[in-house]
Amino acid sequence: MNALIFAAGLGTRLKPLTDTMPKAMVPIHGKPLVQILIEKLKAIGVDHVVINVHHFAKQIIDFVEANDHFGIDIQFSDETDMLLETGGGLKKAARLFPNADPILVHNVDILSNADLLSLYNNATATTLLVSDRKTQRYLLFDGTDRLVGWTNIATGEVKSPFPEIKALEGTCQLSTANCHLKKYAFSGIQVFFPSLLPLMDAWQGKFSIIDFYLSICDKVFIYGSFDSQLQLLDVGKLDTIAKAEDFLNY
Repeated sequence: MNALIFAAGLGTRLKPLTDTMPKAMVPIHGKPLVQILIEKLKAIGVDHVVINVHHFAKQIIDFVEANDHFGIDIQFSDETDMLLETGGGLKKAARLFPNADPILVHNVDILSNADLLSLYNNATATTLLVSDRKTQRYLLFDGTDRLVGWTNIATGEVKSPFPEIKALEGTCQLSTANCHLKKYAFSGIQVFFPSLLPLMDAWQGKFSIIDFYLSICDKVFIYGSFDSQLQLLDVGKLDTIAKAEDFLNY
């Protein structure tokens, strides 16, 4: 079972902690975020992990190696020369996996009660774990939970390769309760099918994985998985560290 941990971000919202360490090494109850996630992945049967690294990359590498790779195969996708964002990072990291099995992709700074094994086992195509939390930016899904677009409800902007969805840009329809499309927020957790990699050939350098999905969702099936019981915490700011400790105690 394959997993990719996105740990290359600068963690600017966690300053001053991230002035001396990567966000992956920020401790919760004395345990770095990256260790919390590795142990969670190992517990569900993940045996091949790739971690992308950029900011204070050596700290993450040294920590994993000092812990004997936590008893599983862990490799590193080095982005020290250039931060590749989620799309470019996934494209580069994918070549390090020993097989073409689906890849469970997880942001290092996300804590959740998600049933990751169920998400992975039930995915029949690339699948994004989503929630109904309030935000300004939503992914748009049709009645079959297929990804069809993205919107910023504050500005009315819409991204979609489907003309009938793009035509809603600038209207108020997407912000109304009776909208025919489902609006969900992305959790930072997904199952990626490597069969999509050839479609990335035209995408070079750094790019967003969501922008990539939005460019191809009219050609391939990409789904959303919604769990009404999902509890999610983004450990992105200093004031969320105490919340993270409570979350892990829950």
